[in-house]
Amino acid sequence: MASSVISNPVTNSDRSRDASKRRRKKKAPAQKNHQEDQIQNHARWKSQAQQQIYTSKLHRALARLNLGDGSSGSGSGDAPRRGKTIREAADRVLAVTANGRTRWSRAILANRLKLKFRNHKRKRVATASRLATGSSRSKKPRVSVFRLKGKTLPAVQRKVRFLGRLVPGCRKQPYPVILEEAIDYISAVQMQIRAMTDLADRLSASSSTSTSAPPG
Repeated sequence: MASSVISNPVTNSDRSRDASKRRRKKKAPAQKNHQEDQIQNHARWKSQAQQQIYTSKLHRALARLNLGDGSSGSGSGDAPRRGKTIREAADRVLAVTANGRTRWSRAILANRLKLKFRNHKRKRVATASRLATGSSRSKKPRVSVFRLKGKTLPAVQRKVRFLGRLVPGCRKQPYPVILEEAIDYISAVQMQIRAMTDLADRLSASSSTSTSAPPG
């Protein structure tokens, strides 16, 4: 009876060791497939076919926007608003082209809904502040603990945190996630720049051709 009790821990440890080996075997192909998907995504952003798909989608999205020609209204005062509208449309089309495969693309697509709720929350906060008593104004502003910790972090962690703020949806993610998302996001933005430059050149060439053509 005593010998069977002693042999049980050995058997249990062997079973746990076999189970961990099986988990590692299952995890290895998953990691390999994930790395292959990342490589394919980076190569896809550099392909001419992907750039043409994005350019056509962006051209249709911009055609649906009411940007105006800048010749009426406040003139140059509308330029920042038009630039912001074009930038938001370009980022939105870029996220749609990514098909939601990455965290940054899903964050861009969800940003409009977040902004809607944020504006509603700001209205409620403004209403509450107007109804607040005058004693609340005498309170000193509090220093964020998050900012204090950020000053004491090592240089590498500060850079990683800054990179996480640049990539959409990666503000509070661990370093491996931030690195993967940043690599894919940079490749996508580079393709976006090439596509927008090509589209701007084509639109400029077509407009100059139409203005220089003699009246029929």
